[in-house]
Amino acid sequence: MATVFLSVLPKFHPSLNVVSLVGIALDDFICKFIILSTSLSPHVDPKHELSGNFYPVEELPPTACQVVEGSLPSTLEGGAYIQNGPNPQFIPRGPYHIADGDGMLHSIKFSGGDKAIFCSRFVKTHKYVMERDLGYPFFPNPIAYFISNRLRFIFLTVARGIIGGKINPLTTGIGTANTSLFEFAGHLFAMIESDLPYEIKICPDGDILTIGRHDFHSSSDGDLFSHMTAHPKVDADTGEAFAFRNNVIPPFLTFFRIDPNGRKQKDVHILSIKGVTSYIHDFAVTKRFAVFPDAQLVMDPLGIMRGKKIIRVDPEKTPRLGIIPRYATDDSEMYWTDVPGLNMMHVINAWEDDDDATCNKIVMVVTNILPVENLLERRNSTHLSLEKITIDIKTKEVVRCIVSTQSIDFGAINPKYAGKKNRYMYAAAIENYPKMVGVVKLDLSLCGEEYSGDSAVVASRIYGAGCYGSEPIFVAREANNSTAEEDDGYLLVYVHNENTEESKFIVMNAKSPSLEVIAEVKLPGRVPHGFHTTFVSQVDNLIP
Repeated sequence: MATVFLSVLPKFHPSLNVVSLVGIALDDFICKFIILSTSLSPHVDPKHELSGNFYPVEELPPTACQVVEGSLPSTLEGGAYIQNGPNPQFIPRGPYHIADGDGMLHSIKFSGGDKAIFCSRFVKTHKYVMERDLGYPFFPNPIAYFISNRLRFIFLTVARGIIGGKINPLTTGIGTANTSLFEFAGHLFAMIESDLPYEIKICPDGDILTIGRHDFHSSSDGDLFSHMTAHPKVDADTGEAFAFRNNVIPPFLTFFRIDPNGRKQKDVHILSIKGVTSYIHDFAVTKRFAVFPDAQLVMDPLGIMRGKKIIRVDPEKTPRLGIIPRYATDDSEMYWTDVPGLNMMHVINAWEDDDDATCNKIVMVVTNILPVENLLERRNSTHLSLEKITIDIKTKEVVRCIVSTQSIDFGAINPKYAGKKNRYMYAAAIENYPKMVGVVKLDLSLCGEEYSGDSAVVASRIYGAGCYGSEPIFVAREANNSTAEEDDGYLLVYVHNENTEESKFIVMNAKSPSLEVIAEVKLPGRVPHGFHTTFVSQVDNLIP
């Protein structure tokens, strides 16, 4: 039997006008008799995908918090720890994937001493505002529809929106801004790779405001700019950012730079990807190069004509890495090297090897999806392996080293070492991806070319039965101390207890062998499972 939510009224917005009610009735008819003519698999069934701590929460205005253990480090004063993640405004009536929900930010702002303010707000995207005003979920959930091949509703909905003047994919976007956060040039952005960033402001009282969609002044460069990666890279030494966008039509990959003033520079189209493009989520940038993966998870719109899904795994494809000078003006100097079995999820850090006198090696620390076939339909069985990859720029030889056989992802480092050789990293321990059951500290110096195992894990903390955390962030104890040790600082996470239905914010000593908890804050609201986090050191200094 098809899975149908009998109530078509939204959970959070009960006041509807006649037009909204007619729209709901039409969409409900389409949903029941076209989209849900067959039963939903668990990986796109909202009753499964929104169970437990994935269930959405309502907004929470700024609310004072209580420190229940220890005391907050002074280095947090003036800053805020923020999580981004999916939180659907309305309960879905059709297929839903956990990555489809509207972006919601959960922020805890520190005002000195043990004063902390917690707030949860939706990112007010064009999609969110349009559906809020209509009073029902107008847009289908794209990831769920793509991986389940229910595409007619997407085309119908977008066509209705364009004809009705509600959607212009180039100027309004239809993304959810639910993936990550990006601080750059005095601004803070909520990100998703299917749209442009939305600028965010943390107010003095701890509230979260959406300022609007931001294009980095791209109208002056003449390029068509409608979306970008959720994982841009910042070079703190030059003040520049580097990013890309992935398309389902040629050019499949486009690389670009944003100058220190926040102005996008000309596109560099990567034309050496032919036929069908990979889904590219993350990439690496060093002082001289950018490195892109071309993996087995592909996006193939024409595949539907051959009975295949738009987003699928191509088992016949050999993954590879593409290396291009980071200041390239075209892709003429780009080259690709095969890396069988590497289906990269996230890049923790990348640098050029200072131990090599000629600096002819690029080193990357990445997570690898094992097996990649599980990611789309058997997510709970997905394993993320941590690898250290060395690329010889001259010979194009690639050497891979397994840093940890544990399933870990959502890694963090001391931000002072971004793009530079680092020793320590921290990551979430994963069970039933993307549920994070703890945090581990790894010493990358213990991983050599002949190494394989888990001796690189030098500290860990598991949250306990029924407890799940957020992506850890490292904050240096003395950010301006150039002689401080790399791991002299703190780890920040949210932890939710599914047994007690309580959430908390905890601070851990990053140097401690047990990652000792030195402060714990009881939160006034639930923090659902999310994706990426950040720490903004002085939120009041963000440019309004």
